[in-house]
Amino acid sequence: MSGKRSAASWMVGMLLAGLSAGVAQSSNSATRGPLLSAEEVVHRLEEKNQERAGALRQFQGTRIYRMQYRGFPSDRDAEMIVQVSYRSPDNKEFTVISENGSQFIINHVFKKLLEGEREAANEENQRLTALSRENYDFRMDGYQNTPSGAQYVLEVAPKSRNRFLYRGKIWVDANDFAVTRIQAEPAKNPSIWIKKTDVEHRYEKVDGFWLPAENHSESFLRLGGRATLTIEYKDYKIVAARPRDGITSSDQGLVMARIAR
Repeated sequence: MSGKRSAASWMVGMLLAGLSAGVAQSSNSATRGPLLSAEEVVHRLEEKNQERAGALRQFQGTRIYRMQYRGFPSDRDAEMIVQVSYRSPDNKEFTVISENGSQFIINHVFKKLLEGEREAANEENQRLTALSRENYDFRMDGYQNTPSGAQYVLEVAPKSRNRFLYRGKIWVDANDFAVTRIQAEPAKNPSIWIKKTDVEHRYEKVDGFWLPAENHSESFLRLGGRATLTIEYKDYKIVAARPRDGITSSDQGLVMARIAR
């Protein structure tokens, strides 16, 4: 779109950089003192993340992107369904299945998010944006017993203003040492027109791997508008994976048999 586009369209476009950082969902539960220190939890998290990344060779899935913009000069809505194919270590292919609603949101938000994800997937960007002690400071915030199991809660603060980093809280499964939820805001505000962006993300366990399940991002504009982005992740298929701790060779056979049916 040319420089003559409306002010609202330009502001919606500027939401893009911050939305790619987003991810999680909080819950109320009883807490008690942590069994491990923050340093110990993060050390195990880094080890398990590396192990899982090395084991997951290929998967497929479907995403549903939805966005609502409410503000000047008019409200806008859009939806896009995308087929995703991942192959280790950094190849992601996106196939758009359907598009509905505002073409501006589709082209300048949804498709830009996919471009940003490809950019973040290369080896150097993966290192610079990983949830690690190289990129974040961590502080223990609590220990929760939830219906899905025990969780460590950590506060995270980015060490740089990389647009793919965030600040907030993470929930770490006490058995798998995988992030199950994130509640945060981008480390870097993507635009002077954006007053605040809240991001929530939830993960689910699929055949032994923790993968994104739902993303909710809400951006508040300084002129009073609001943009709400949701991403639903579904229909995962683990196409190829290596045996690792916690996933035995027999488990891999069961996974492959399930996919083959």
